[in-house]
Amino acid sequence: MHLRRNSRRTLRRSTALSLGGLLLAAPLLTACGFNYATDRVYTPASGVNNRDADVDVLGAVIVSAQDDSGTFIATFTNNDTEKQATIESLAGASGNTIQAESFSPIKVDPGGLVNLATDGGIPVSGTFTAGDFIPVTVTFGDGERVEMDVPVVPDEGDYAGLDSSSASPSESPSETPSESPSESSTESPSESPSASASE
Repeated sequence: MHLRRNSRRTLRRSTALSLGGLLLAAPLLTACGFNYATDRVYTPASGVNNRDADVDVLGAVIVSAQDDSGTFIATFTNNDTEKQATIESLAGASGNTIQAESFSPIKVDPGGLVNLATDGGIPVSGTFTAGDFIPVTVTFGDGERVEMDVPVVPDEGDYAGLDSSSASPSESPSETPSESPSESSTESPSESPSASASE
């Protein structure tokens, strides 16, 4: 009789302990297999991504070689496999004064993509410097808009040479004309009078 009571108590304790262990492990077990970081879309890069519209904006950055000017670079991917998409405008968002120079609408074929890094990008101006995040609104031909905080990156490393807005053709012409007229005007008059006087 005494042995039966002890065995019942032991059985109850072991059952209670095993059920308690299962209850404690339940949150851990339910967390396994769901929402892995490797299951989420992630592109390791300096640029930002937006997939809210029919056209994905991927790897968006403003490449800047000098303060207050730069070039918007991104890849536009058309998720619609039947209709062509267009990017109509690029402007500052949330009261930001960034401005994009006028450009023709960018056409993206059905199911296709356009990489602005190979197509020259969109020159922009405003008040910013490398390291800033600029609120930018991209407007599509179907009326959809996306807003994103785009980082400003320096024109170096992977982005070297992508800032088309920093090309200043006034630098090279200003140097060459200043040298040649001064040399020709000072040398030729001074040489000819001295040569004629000595003769």
